[in-house]
Amino acid sequence: MPPLPIADLDSLNPAKPLYTREDIYKILPQRYEFEQLDGILYLDREKEVAAGVRNLKTDEWWCRGHMPGHPLFPGVLMLECAAQLAAFVQVKVFPMKGDFMAFGGVDGVKFRGSVEPPAQLIMLCKLVEARSRRFICDMQGFCQNQMVFEGRITGLPFLKEG
Repeated sequence: MPPLPIADLDSLNPAKPLYTREDIYKILPQRYEFEQLDGILYLDREKEVAAGVRNLKTDEWWCRGHMPGHPLFPGVLMLECAAQLAAFVQVKVFPMKGDFMAFGGVDGVKFRGSVEPPAQLIMLCKLVEARSRRFICDMQGFCQNQMVFEGRITGLPFLKEG
């Protein structure tokens, strides 16, 4: 049995994001195919909870090969979406030294369903721990109000050399 959602899914409005794709990528370093978030729908700094959205289209770069004739959004890209949401939350809630937040690990990940384009993936994030050397969030993903993944993501501040 999946856990309860971190936030109220019915209160989220993907048509009216708090932060747009352009706003997000003024903060996050990913570019081109790896700009995985389309909006931040909710951010509560006191509760340390956030929600983001990823709009999946049928003509995306991964559709042709995963799986031919029946595209499924790859689990690793679901986790990338979740990690980008966590990194955005980190910047807004607990700024750290470093150029950006890098993957430090994933724990307890369970995939509970598939996501087929066209679709909307809603991700929820809850801060678990914030320290100067790591940032940990519980993450959940939903498609059509059904949980499709859950897990815990650890981020580590990354400092570019030079």
